Amino acid sequence: MLYDPTEHRIRSFVTRAGRLSTGQARALEEFGPKFLIEYRKEMFDFHAPFGRKAPLILEIGFGMGGTTAHIAQAMPDKDFVGVEVHTPGVGSLLKLIGEEGIGNLRVIQHDAVEVLNNMIADGSLDGVHIFFPDPWHKARHNKRRLIQPPFVKLLCQKLAQGGYIHCATDWEDYAVQMLEVLGAEPALQNTAEGYAEKPSYRPLTKFENRGLKLGHGVWDLVFKKK
Repeated sequence: MLYDPTEHRIRSFVTRAGRLSTGQARALEEFGPKFLIEYRKEMFDFHAPFGRKAPLILEIGFGMGGTTAHIAQAMPDKDFVGVEVHTPGVGSLLKLIGEEGIGNLRVIQHDAVEVLNNMIADGSLDGVHIFFPDPWHKARHNKRRLIQPPFVKLLCQKLAQGGYIHCATDWEDYAVQMLEVLGAEPALQNTAEGYAEKPSYRPLTKFENRGLKLGHGVWDLVFKKK
């Protein structure tokens, strides 16, 4: 089991030393100072970097950042903070932000649980996006999955009333677990009867589109805080 010695918990990710492309490395150097928010062990005013007070959406584990950038551009009235541990993904998203001038998006490179615990005030988030988290598909690894009751309770603590959690997965047994865990949290209410239709703001990725053509399922879940 992968324990975080500082938090005494099982981590839901493994830090991989991914190879940076030239463009990603350049983006970290050029755009990092403006669009990266440094992790700190103290509460942070997330409206300050944007220079306005708008609805705030947190995305956890944005991968290479294409979906995150798309959603932020499609919803200019909201501000977005993406949290990711892997450097190539951070560099990739910073490249998109800088080159496409996405002013309503910032990035934190750190463990999302620590960011939630130490930087984000209770009741301050209007939404949380968790798209295609690591399924840890072997049964003995299921305990490493991110969507577990204590984590969902933490998300609810950080959500404003009426705020939402939107999860998506292409692993059916993880979808079943997500539905059970989210459905068992008393602070949340499902917006659908079971799984939700894919919200229009979430784009289809190339990988997802290929899977759908092959008959693979994708499950979206959208729950709101009561």
